[in-house]
Amino acid sequence: MGRKNIIGVALSLAVFVCSFMLTGAAGAYFNLAAFLVVASGLAAAMLISYPVQHVKNAFDVARAVYANGRTTAEEIVDTLLDLSVKSKVDGVLSLERSANKATSAFLKSGLCLLVDNYKEEEIRECLNAEMAFFNLRRQQSERFFQTLARTAPAFGVAGSVIGLIGLLMGINDTAVILKNIPVAFISTLYGLILSHLVFAPIAENINYSTRAELLNQKLVMEGIVAISKEQNSYKLERKLASFLSPAEREGKTETLRRITRKYVQKKNRPVELADMPGGDENGELRKTTEAA
Repeated sequence: MGRKNIIGVALSLAVFVCSFMLTGAAGAYFNLAAFLVVASGLAAAMLISYPVQHVKNAFDVARAVYANGRTTAEEIVDTLLDLSVKSKVDGVLSLERSANKATSAFLKSGLCLLVDNYKEEEIRECLNAEMAFFNLRRQQSERFFQTLARTAPAFGVAGSVIGLIGLLMGINDTAVILKNIPVAFISTLYGLILSHLVFAPIAENINYSTRAELLNQKLVMEGIVAISKEQNSYKLERKLASFLSPAEREGKTETLRRITRKYVQKKNRPVELADMPGGDENGELRKTTEAA
């Protein structure tokens, strides 16, 4: 979760909590019996529905999507351009060290396939299978929190029924009535808050994170395949730029030139015009118009 999101959530929750305080009876909203009815009912329902390991995995996924900063598509494009030029200058086998240092497991898998000289169809098959199973695992975790969000209001209503039954049992005793009225109403409130403020947003965040990660993985796969075909780095830059928004595309040609100069200077030998940004396959330098 980004810093701006954290600030926004903190401010929104502060206003939300303060709105309860305006009634002048803030303590009335804290009822242990009501909370236990909703929480215990949810726990029992989830353990009946899912294995304990799946429950643990779902919470691990939720923690990961909020804790880990997402790699942007622009950063991935820069990395792939760097790898493309490096493979041209130092050879494909030089990417083995890059694979060992890769922080992304998917990128590491792709580079390993590339170094092991897999064909384009085989690379696509392996990486597409990895993407498909990643998506399935994430969908299972997302469904777990959707189930929690759908079930929580029902146990809030169950708490209300319990409170009303207790109220009716002590209809002639004012003390019993005052004891059960909070349970009858606050349990419903707890169920709604847990459903729409906790579990449903977590499920939606997992969905959003999964879609963003799949886009990044698709970007990595296309880059790895292009490098395996020894595609011209300029063509690769144009292809990968299609994954970016128009604003993010600016300056990519200059980035590729900077990367090329870095490896050429390192090797202390000239680079062929076909590998330079703006070069074509015949070795002729093509004029490019750069954004101001």
